[in-house]
Amino acid sequence: MNVQNNNDRAEWLQGPPAVCSVKPGEARTPWRLVLLGAPGVGKGTQADLLHQRLGACHLSTGDVFRAAGSRSDCDQTPAMRAAVEYMRRGALVPDLTVWEMVRERSGCIGCRGGFLLDGFPRTLVQAEALKQYMETEHLALTAVVDYELPLEEIVARLSGRRTCEKCRSVFHVSSLPSGDQAPCPRCGGKLYQREDDRPESIAVRLEAYRRSTAPLIQFYKNLGLLVSVAATGSPDEICDRTIAALESAVAARS
Repeated sequence: MNVQNNNDRAEWLQGPPAVCSVKPGEARTPWRLVLLGAPGVGKGTQADLLHQRLGACHLSTGDVFRAAGSRSDCDQTPAMRAAVEYMRRGALVPDLTVWEMVRERSGCIGCRGGFLLDGFPRTLVQAEALKQYMETEHLALTAVVDYELPLEEIVARLSGRRTCEKCRSVFHVSSLPSGDQAPCPRCGGKLYQREDDRPESIAVRLEAYRRSTAPLIQFYKNLGLLVSVAATGSPDEICDRTIAALESAVAARS
């Protein structure tokens, strides 16, 4: 099954009044999913694969923040301007501001093609806001996928990542012919290890994720929406495992 629709996500990335260039067709049962998982488990890769397989649009809040930062002040909504100001100061964007950025993209939440929310919600406050909004709009989450991976494998994945100074592409040392000393396979630029990908930084990031997400996982477990998936193996194997788990969860509710 492959139902990718080439949607450019304009409405999600730019906010109102932008309109996506390709609107999904009528879906009998649209998939509305939240994707959870610690840094390094491969949520972004799985979101892209699930988009191709299920047709639901990949809605990453990280993409929204990056898009907001690249736009001029006059092209930003109030929520985008507030978020950019927090990011410029190196501060966390508050729950209310994050929710306002999602809320002003309500057309994406209600889209007939469904969605794959990546990076939102991150806190109980955000989860409650999304739940209340969807109930008001008579929408329902299909499931919340929690990708699980052993700590040592997460550290190995993240600490082996290298980023190109020139084109910003990311590679893993295991895929480079000369390891750390290899030039960028795409542009020949110099590869470096981001501070966030050093083992000591990874430990801090994972602990912060654990503290913020543990209550979120319990929240969705209590709602009967949580689907845990082992993030081991190849991306395609993980995607197959995800879809099988989702179909099983949906069938169990029928």
